[in-house]
Amino acid sequence: MATEHLTHEPQKTWLITGVSSGFGKALATTLLSVGHRVVGTLRNEAQRQAFDQLRPGYSFGRLLDVTDSASIPGAVAEIERTIGAIDVLVNNAGYGHEGLIEESSLEDFRQQFEVNVFGAVAMIKGVLPFMRERRGGHILNITSMGGLTTFPGLGVYHGSKFALEGISETLGKEVKPFGIAVTAIEPGAFRTDWAGRSMVRAERSVADYDATFDSQRKARLERSGQQAGDPLKAALAILQVVASPTPPAHLLLGRDAVQFVKEKLAALQAEIQQWETVSLGTDFA
Repeated sequence: MATEHLTHEPQKTWLITGVSSGFGKALATTLLSVGHRVVGTLRNEAQRQAFDQLRPGYSFGRLLDVTDSASIPGAVAEIERTIGAIDVLVNNAGYGHEGLIEESSLEDFRQQFEVNVFGAVAMIKGVLPFMRERRGGHILNITSMGGLTTFPGLGVYHGSKFALEGISETLGKEVKPFGIAVTAIEPGAFRTDWAGRSMVRAERSVADYDATFDSQRKARLERSGQQAGDPLKAALAILQVVASPTPPAHLLLGRDAVQFVKEKLAALQAEIQQWETVSLGTDFA
């Protein structure tokens, strides 16, 4: 769907967390270019002012840290009161942690979940009362193909994205009677900062993993900035989802995401079949 076709969509007000770079920035600029209103959350005042100036009267920057859960209900209420009803929430704020599970600390896990899971849940809980009262709205959770399939060295990240996938899918079933849609957006490798400056990398400490993991870390660093996925095309795909009368619960983005998740599902199906007799033999006779 080309951008010009999207200009005919009714104007919506979008709340997007983390619009300073990557998917959030690409989505915000695309939305503004076709006449939607965007409230974007940022982490410092200079970024907030710059976002306000992108398209005055349409772009509204707000200082917000998604891990400050106590501030979120008030922030959402202020947006609803001063800017207008939030039609779409996009939980985009997050980061990647790269590190073997044995080498990653419990604090690494906690911080990853604090941002990628609890931050998203806090935002959801902030907007839901308003959407539920209006009997309408759309919540998009930016998860990852890594919320459905896994790669060595990303277990902390995968754990957070698998968690958000489960929450997202369940939420969609719970709020469907109220006319609220929920979609998990599952990108593959896109040309953002995710594998570069936005990724936290655990220090190496266990030599047994050197032979298998060091080459994987090196390859991931070298691919940063060379990924096949185009964030602007991802933004257009997200607009198609929100414009659809029957939006999906899941949307994979990118050829690699489709390939890897199909392979995962095929392997899972084969494993279920291989062990089905054992699985079925555990009920009371």
